[in-house]
Amino acid sequence: MTIYDSDHELFRDSFRSFVEAEMSPHVERWERDGIMDRSVYVAAGEHGFLGMAIPEEFGGGGSRDFRFNAVLNEEIARAGIGGGGMGMMLHNDITTPYFIEYCTDEQRERWLPGIASGELITAIAMTEPGTGSDLQAIATTARADGDEWVVNGAKTFITNGINSDLVIVACRTGDADDGAGAMSLLVVERGMDGFERGRNLDKIGQHSADTAELFFDDVRVPASNVLGEVGRGFEYLTSNLAQERLSLGLFGVAVARAAIDWTVEYVKERTAFGKPLASFQNTKFELADVATEVDVTQPFIDRCVMRLNAGELSAADAAKAKLWGSELQLRVTDRCLQLFGGYGYTTEYPIGPAYADARVCKIYGGTSEIMKTIISKEVLG
Repeated sequence: MTIYDSDHELFRDSFRSFVEAEMSPHVERWERDGIMDRSVYVAAGEHGFLGMAIPEEFGGGGSRDFRFNAVLNEEIARAGIGGGGMGMMLHNDITTPYFIEYCTDEQRERWLPGIASGELITAIAMTEPGTGSDLQAIATTARADGDEWVVNGAKTFITNGINSDLVIVACRTGDADDGAGAMSLLVVERGMDGFERGRNLDKIGQHSADTAELFFDDVRVPASNVLGEVGRGFEYLTSNLAQERLSLGLFGVAVARAAIDWTVEYVKERTAFGKPLASFQNTKFELADVATEVDVTQPFIDRCVMRLNAGELSAADAAKAKLWGSELQLRVTDRCLQLFGGYGYTTEYPIGPAYADARVCKIYGGTSEIMKTIISKEVLG
């Protein structure tokens, strides 16, 4: 049983062709360069693969059906695109909802067409060098000065940090005594004075995702770039995290399924001691285990997608999807890599990079430990 209908499958076929033509041939170069070409976003926008939830009047797809996002994520995983695909997922699944929900009419006119076309690449800057998962401890400040806000601080581990044109920056705009009400979201644009990009961080995986440090030194941001209302930033962040976490969990399961497919193909072709690897009992048992885990997980992920569409996805269920999906992703890629033997530790086959890419998935978007904390609140009541 599937949650997808014929429209989703036609969309899948179209995006699969796009991936084969516009993305897969360049993955090795992107991995070496540590960044995906900006032109890919424009090409994706031309084909309708960006901003599916953006209203049609602004150049988007006009559909809030998250199943279209899920199809993109599954196909990126299937192709082993890695870090570059994460940048596109972030643009569609994580940042675009903020612009749709909280923009003023003027901001929608100014930003949404470019987000849908791929000419404006987006990022969100929450994490700081000293805060990690503790959003309420952020130190980046924005001080009101007439009709501008003056931003000072630093962010790190920002996906699309180099490529981005619009960065949603979580800033402290009130006193510490204000608690969650001290935070606001400001959109910092490429080229603003005092906005500097630091290192494109050298990571152990997801190399083609440009993950950067961002620095703000008296950046003067016009009041017209405040996203939503001043003082409601923490509320906005927490309300959008459910979709982000589902996206990451869904992607994890899709990577796990792709890893199994790559491994099945390999063990049928590769021989040891004169027999195909697929004929050994250990190979059969390992693949049976991981295939069962993926198939048992998929219905829960599908249910979460449909609940998100209905506006009913809880924070706890989103956390479960992220926790289990990311843990499953690492576990399955690890076990599948073992069946490749020494070749699994090379980049000759997609399983090696997929394993390296998977490790961070237990960290970003909220660590596994944070997910367990959220889930425990529901369990304990």
